[in-house]
Amino acid sequence: MDEERKIIFVSGASRGIGAAIALNLARAGYDIWLNYRSSTAAAESIQKKIEDLGRNCRLLPFDVADEAAATAVLEPLFDEVVPYGLVHNAGIARDNILPLMQRREWDDVLNVHLNSFFILGRLFSKMMLSKRQGRIISIASISGETGQAGQVNYSAAKAGLIGGSKALARELGKRNVLVNVVSPGLIETEMIEKLPLDKILPLIPLGRVGKVDEVAGVVRFLLSKDADYITGQVISVNGGMYM
Repeated sequence: MDEERKIIFVSGASRGIGAAIALNLARAGYDIWLNYRSSTAAAESIQKKIEDLGRNCRLLPFDVADEAAATAVLEPLFDEVVPYGLVHNAGIARDNILPLMQRREWDDVLNVHLNSFFILGRLFSKMMLSKRQGRIISIASISGETGQAGQVNYSAAKAGLIGGSKALARELGKRNVLVNVVSPGLIETEMIEKLPLDKILPLIPLGRVGKVDEVAGVVRFLLSKDADYITGQVISVNGGMYM
């Protein structure tokens, strides 16, 4: 860590991969702005763990797909300090095959994953450009790289994150703002609890699902000085499931 205490904003960080990222970064010496929508008890639990590590953790409850709410919360804070990093992790799944998919299932997933990338990305990139430094990391998915039956909405949203992040990397690179994507495969969270793992695991060369800290570690690397020459890249964390 540099001598300056760096702040990282993590969206959807009250549980799962987001919570692991927040904790992993706190252990590495970062202060955290922890965003969540409604899981207050879970967010407060993560906040306590971060503070027990000697780091600061500010809870920022708002819906990342609500531009007015995001702006109202973040802009006054930017008057005090500009975070070094944005980790856009918030996401939901509303799985269904397209012939049966409801418009709400499509809109909800695109809103939370992709429209929020526009909302948060615009707010943070403006401030990072003025400081001529920053890191933006989007959490995508193997579904956005390969497509997945029953997840047309989710796959489209995650593929959009990949394309949008690469374009943003081209826009911001000359001002020393780096933009990258971490793309997990099957990770041990509640999102895979109902999947037929006995049929899926043989498709993974490493023969197991991933751990949340294995995703968080890649995020930590991309925020570090060791990644100063990496931008516009997709780093897959999937045990070789897609090559």
